[in-house]
Amino acid sequence: MSKTDLSDQSLCYAISEMIEGLVDAHLGGSIVKKRVAGRGKSSGARTIVATNFGNHWFFLYGFEKNVRANITDNELDALKEIATDLLALNDDALTYAVAQGKLLEIYYDH
Repeated sequence: MSKTDLSDQSLCYAISEMIEGLVDAHLGGSIVKKRVAGRGKSSGARTIVATNFGNHWFFLYGFEKNVRANITDNELDALKEIATDLLALNDDALTYAVAQGKLLEIYYDH
């Protein structure tokens, strides 16, 4: 995600939409694809998100639609494994991962 120009605000808005059920595709294994708000349908950024549709939303990958159309099956399989690991973490483990710089936390206030 660090190579995209997506702002925390646009990611938080995407979470708001996903909470309302607005996802572009359910990819299985707790993975969804979401177009980032404020961009056109045929161009703009897409994000791959691991979520339990509750209190955990992990933006795993972002890409510009004009750079690539989608992720590969192998990438999806790898992202599903990462999603399983991330969604299994308890609050202490998440806090530690953020403190170690392994995860970047954005604040979503709904």
